[in-house]
Amino acid sequence: MKKIALFVGLYVGLTGFAMAQQGSVEAGQEKAGVCAACHGPNGNSPSDMYPKIAGQHAEYLAKQLMDYRLAAETNGEQGRANAIMQGQAMNLSDEDIADLSAYFAAQDAELGETPEDVVAAGQKLYRSGDESRGLTACAACHGPRGDGMGLAKFPDISGNHAAYVQQQLEMFRSGERANDPNGMMRDVAAKLTDQDIEILANYLAGLY
Repeated sequence: MKKIALFVGLYVGLTGFAMAQQGSVEAGQEKAGVCAACHGPNGNSPSDMYPKIAGQHAEYLAKQLMDYRLAAETNGEQGRANAIMQGQAMNLSDEDIADLSAYFAAQDAELGETPEDVVAAGQKLYRSGDESRGLTACAACHGPRGDGMGLAKFPDISGNHAAYVQQQLEMFRSGERANDPNGMMRDVAAKLTDQDIEILANYLAGLY
């Protein structure tokens, strides 16, 4: 019951935050030019080194930019450390972040593809987890189609580059990435094998 109450309180708090952070799509488009080098002009990164951010929840995008900015301010001790993104986010105002997030959230994500040989294993792991290992199903937070939940800042993880998703899961597992609320992703990723991560990353690439 305490967990339910905590989640409700967190959800309500995030809802209020999200409502206060509405950005302008038009203003965001004007500010997004520098982002195109890595993420593409509309947020569909041509390189699997960088994430597709087109169609991502604005609330999640805003949190990540704020976390990058915090990492820049604290020399990586807090927030989300990444040399490239810290440099990009360090001079962004709250309004800039809201506008950029609104712009990329409004773009259409390009479809990816799941290799046939991972569909069955990926679907089972994603939807059901593994009770024997205490592994929570990804769908519990990200939904059956990977859409996530914007107000709770659970990202849309469908259709992204497999290489990028694999990298992030490995970073959560090692603790190198630690900006997940209450360590939720680190707890899950700690139970994933290398094979699990590879299967999930490729499965998610074509999930819609």
